[in-house]
Amino acid sequence: MSRIIKAVLLAVGLAVCAYSGMQNGTGMIWVLYLLIFIAGFIDAIAGGGGLISLSAYYAVGLPPHIALGTNKFSSSMGTIVAAGRFIVSGNVQWRSAVLAIVGAMAGSAAGARLALMLDEKYLQYVMLVLVPAVALFVIFKKDFGAPSKQMSPTAMQVCSLITGLIIGCYDGFFGPGTGTFLTIVFTSVIGFDMVTACGNTKVVNLASNLAALATFVLHGNINYQIAVPCAVCGIMGCYLGAGLAIQKGTKIVRPIMLVVVLLLLVKIGGDLFV
Repeated sequence: MSRIIKAVLLAVGLAVCAYSGMQNGTGMIWVLYLLIFIAGFIDAIAGGGGLISLSAYYAVGLPPHIALGTNKFSSSMGTIVAAGRFIVSGNVQWRSAVLAIVGAMAGSAAGARLALMLDEKYLQYVMLVLVPAVALFVIFKKDFGAPSKQMSPTAMQVCSLITGLIIGCYDGFFGPGTGTFLTIVFTSVIGFDMVTACGNTKVVNLASNLAALATFVLHGNINYQIAVPCAVCGIMGCYLGAGLAIQKGTKIVRPIMLVVVLLLLVKIGGDLFV
């Protein structure tokens, strides 16, 4: 059944992209499709796909507000598929995930308000120190991603709520790497194995993505001619990435996570110094 689904996704994806490519009549659109596929693949495994996809939309000339909306549309479609694979395989701890969603929704709203009052460069300077520290932690913690002694149910639920609140606030204020940070906390602090941590992260990401997507849809900030074929590419990438994460666990998540952290560091450094 899995092979049939992959074959159908590939056939549909190629057909949609070929049609859209002919309509747009530019080689850059095919580069965009490839980058969105890669972004979806990476995002389903370790988060951080937006670091690639949003830059790709800017590169093809979309205005910032349209790029944000189009990116949110395609990434949300991919996240639905990735979250679905983790849910079907039983790799979501729902008590933790639901509370993290509640915290993330509240935190995201608070972060968005802070973004209106404060310059994001203050947070970027903090992240310039924090991100390398996270990279070193992932590299040198030999048992990173292995299941550890979990908290009591009450402590786990409280920690999940606080995690959602803090990282949701970061997401609303700044954004890049949110999924990566959620996965790290779910596995290293709360004590889930890597696959369950990824599953919880995808469910939390899905809730926040759909909430943000609704805003972009209502304001008409989506270029559907580009968003729909890109969503198909993102779905293919997310489907394959989620399957690989479920099968390989830490072996695949850890190196991809380091790639995401490096991309985040490059982005922050570029925003501050270039």
